[in-house]
Amino acid sequence: MERRSTLTYTTACPTRQVLAVIAERWAAVILGLLEAGPARFSALHRQIGGISQKMLTQNLRHLERSGLVQRTVYAEVPPHVEYTLTPLGQTLCGPLAELRAWSEANIMAITTAQQAYTHQ
Repeated sequence: MERRSTLTYTTACPTRQVLAVIAERWAAVILGLLEAGPARFSALHRQIGGISQKMLTQNLRHLERSGLVQRTVYAEVPPHVEYTLTPLGQTLCGPLAELRAWSEANIMAITTAQQAYTHQ
C-alpha cells in the first residue's frame, strides 16, 4: 500500500491552496466544459445550470489567476471574450475524467447513504 504524506493536510502546506482551487464548487464543471474547446462567457453560463453570472466570473478569475484558464479578449466590433484551458489546465482533464467516472459509478451508493443518514 502506498504511503501518502500527511504534510498536504497541514495548514502550512501550499498544496492545500492548489487542492482548494480544484475543489471549488464550480471548478470541475467549468474545466470539464472547457475541455471541449474555447467557450464564451455566455455559452458557459448557459451550459452550467444554477450558477449566477457573478459566481461564474469569480470562478473564471480564480482559475485564470491559478494558471488553469486563459482569458482572451478579441478586439472586434462588438468585442468578445473567450476562455480556454491552459496547458496546465489540460493536465487536469485526465484526473477530472476519472473523478467523473467514479462519481457516475458511485452515485447510487452515495445517494443511498445520504438518504439513510437523513432518516436516522
